[in-house]
Amino acid sequence: MRASLKRLFRKIGEINHRYREPRIAMSRGVKASLLFLRIYLLFLVCLMVYKFILLLN
Repeated sequence: MRASLKRLFRKIGEINHRYREPRIAMSRGVKASLLFLRIYLLFLVCLMVYKFILLLN
């Protein structure tokens, strides 16, 4: 079991290393859109955490 998990994590690490750098050129608009989507995702996660904390109280 432990060996299979190690192999799985090693394989995931290899995939992440291989695709670390994008293979296509991105324009400024695409980079700005991706940045906006990241910020929006963080905002949604913060809202969910806030709502969860309110439900606990």
